[in-house]
Amino acid sequence: MEQALEKLIKCITDRHAGTDVDMVALAYDFSQQAHQGQTRLTGEPYFIHPYNVAIILAEMNMSPDIVVAGLLHDVTEESGVSISQLEKEFGKDVAFLVDGVTKVGKVKYRGVERYLENLRKMFVAVAVDLRVIIVRLADRLDNLRTLYVHAREKQVRIAQESLEIYAPIANRLGMGEIKGLIEDEAFKYALPEEYQWVKGLATKRQAEQQKYLRTIEKRLTKELREQSIEYISIHGRVKHLYSLYLKLLRYDRDITRVHDLVALRVIVKNIADCYRVLGMIHSLWPPMQGRIKDYIARPKINGYQSLHTTVFTEDKRVVEIQIRSQEMHDQAEFGVAAHWRYDEDQGVKPALKKIGWVEELAQWKQEIEDNQRNLERLKVDVLKNRIFVFTPKGDVIDLPESSTPVDFAYSIHTDIGDKCSRAYVNDAIVNLDHQLKNGDIVEVLIDKNRKGPNPDWLQFVKSSTARAHIKAATRAERHGFLSKLIGS
Repeated sequence: MEQALEKLIKCITDRHAGTDVDMVALAYDFSQQAHQGQTRLTGEPYFIHPYNVAIILAEMNMSPDIVVAGLLHDVTEESGVSISQLEKEFGKDVAFLVDGVTKVGKVKYRGVERYLENLRKMFVAVAVDLRVIIVRLADRLDNLRTLYVHAREKQVRIAQESLEIYAPIANRLGMGEIKGLIEDEAFKYALPEEYQWVKGLATKRQAEQQKYLRTIEKRLTKELREQSIEYISIHGRVKHLYSLYLKLLRYDRDITRVHDLVALRVIVKNIADCYRVLGMIHSLWPPMQGRIKDYIARPKINGYQSLHTTVFTEDKRVVEIQIRSQEMHDQAEFGVAAHWRYDEDQGVKPALKKIGWVEELAQWKQEIEDNQRNLERLKVDVLKNRIFVFTPKGDVIDLPESSTPVDFAYSIHTDIGDKCSRAYVNDAIVNLDHQLKNGDIVEVLIDKNRKGPNPDWLQFVKSSTARAHIKAATRAERHGFLSKLIGS
């Protein structure tokens, strides 16, 4: 286990030289002790999971506080450690992250459309801090890697959920690498026959293409040096299997029409060098018509920037080459996580106004290309003082700020609201006028003998639904009383 800690710390310090990792070591020991005696279905100690999540986060170049949250993300759920205890041991920031990851994890999968809406709400409401989403995606990736231990039905459900929910979230956040990893892990369970078919096709062609790509790489390296163009790296990139599968469907399953199965990637220092390299490449090899894409001048909606060109080499082979700066490369791999890292290294909170993920998440079914807003405006313009609470089964209920258990009851069903008698919030009994908070788990009990709502509830309910039903029931009760009085 000492070697495991050393590996994690090295992973962090290699990317963040001089970083204080004492908190990481403390969280490592705390998590290991909290999960002592617990095992995964694989038979491994449970602690292996939070450790793996921390490694994924460290490999994404995340700062130590995010890695610490990864190590601790399951201690409240699996080990009964309280958020207040975490705050005492590791500070408010880490406690906030763990609490956020836990709340997002409570959303249950109940069919794509319903789940999509619920998850969208919770990500917007809880993930006021981007790091909550980043930890949750790393958590999902590691869980997918041990999906083989579950029954087939559960494998399919989790795999579909990952393809239809988590991967699109990663994509909208511009996190291309983790999106591809999540998709490939889920692909083998969601569509096992198609996965084997694509894997077989790719394996045959990738080895040969990678060998040829090394020849192109040598030629390109030589030319860059002769023209005194500085570069950071030149390396091959293999297309993710699920992405290849989707492309094959568009191309009538003909892999010979897929030109980016293996691509060459050139990383340079700045934008000017990107265009210099593009011109140099076209002087060496003629480009394929219609295959030059300038995502620097016109970035993708998730912030992706790069130059893509497909060229014909001397022996009539087709090769795709991607050119980008180091910052663009980090953006392509880690999306909003890259922005967080850059700003955090400078001790500055990230400038979210540059990123379109908020609008994508808040208006899931619409493609927003401009009119981006920062997070503070989102909280006013989109949430409009809303809170999101859970039913005991994990469904998300959208309510006005300061709502009560009575508002919650009416949001579920009129009859439950009318006969509401007691309420529990986070397993503790509360008064019916108790003000709910984001992430609360709310359960209401009914009195079947109750004839209708208490008119006094109008003094504290916040939702128009509850207010309307209580007023209607009160009017009906008065009308009935007057009718009896007149009749007598």
